[in-house]
Amino acid sequence: MNDLAALLPLAAILALFYFVGIRPQQRRAKEVAALQSSIEVGQRVMMSSGIFGTVTSIDDDRATLEIAAGTRIEIARAAIAKVESALPGIEEPGDA
Repeated sequence: MNDLAALLPLAAILALFYFVGIRPQQRRAKEVAALQSSIEVGQRVMMSSGIFGTVTSIDDDRATLEIAAGTRIEIARAAIAKVESALPGIEEPGDA
């Protein structure tokens, strides 16, 4: 019984580490994967490097962004960090 009581603090530390470190990281990874798979042509996005552009085409693992009038770059789809705005003509909540 005494040996079991000695393992209790170790088990508590491992559970705390799981709920504070591992679980939130898994949730963020799922959110990023969902964001990257939901990207559509016409959306304005920001790359992980901070470059903003409008998606002009999407392939399996690549996307083409127009970063200035007539300037297009091909990027890895995984480099897209966030969607800045919805598709043109669709009003986001809070816009008025």
